[in-house]
Amino acid sequence: MGLAEHGGRRRVPGLRREELAQLAGVSAGYYTRLEQGNSPNASDAVLDAIARVLRLDAAEQAHLYALARPAPATARRRSRQERLRPSVRLMLDAVGDTPALIIGRAADVLAWNRTGHALLAGHLDFDAPDRPGHRPNVARLVFLDEHTRGLYTDWRAKARDTVADLRRSAARHPDDRELAELVGELTMKSREFAALWSAHPVRVCDHHVRELHHPLVGRLTLYNEALVLPDDDRQRLALFYAEPGSSSAAGLRLLADLVAGSHDAPVSRVPG
Repeated sequence: MGLAEHGGRRRVPGLRREELAQLAGVSAGYYTRLEQGNSPNASDAVLDAIARVLRLDAAEQAHLYALARPAPATARRRSRQERLRPSVRLMLDAVGDTPALIIGRAADVLAWNRTGHALLAGHLDFDAPDRPGHRPNVARLVFLDEHTRGLYTDWRAKARDTVADLRRSAARHPDDRELAELVGELTMKSREFAALWSAHPVRVCDHHVRELHHPLVGRLTLYNEALVLPDDDRQRLALFYAEPGSSSAAGLRLLADLVAGSHDAPVSRVPG
């Protein structure tokens, strides 16, 4: 980094606070105030310099800006029960047999269609998203549910992405009580979550290729896209689909047929 070496053993890896401030071109005192949240008017130039020194990628730099410039307390919306617009319900039905679900700001499953439920959580009650306060939660499932742990071939990658996504959400919703309680619960119940959370991962987790081993239809290689819905506090539509003509596409068709043969109910059911 071009810094002078003054000897002495470093207690932790990485730059000292004074070194980071020097490389960013600010005083150590100013950087300390910024780190403590006491400099909400930091300029773009200062934040960009810190991002450059820390070698942040685009997602991490956006996270830095969110932390450095939180919305005024009076402008923040307190946590409230999340609901779906009627048009979102129609959209979930309109995707047909494509596995789909709606995920809320704190990773709650707000709704899923029949194939989405069968793909990810067939061991749970299909009507579970209808019960606020007891809805399935993606993060809880990943870290505390044995079925979900066995579903993902690379569970560790899914776990890292889940924590990175929660980090971004926590920065956007600093007053969300449910989100804070979720992080606290998982920190107490899962050592793996606690270790990942303390590492502060931040990345965009809106598209992936996932390898799943489904108990009914076997191994699946699926594209997973999460599309942010407009005007809904960053609710997301998550879709799973396969390469046309592949064995995974055949597996999804088989899963859809199994679901259709087991239920006479409508394709989806979501909270009213």
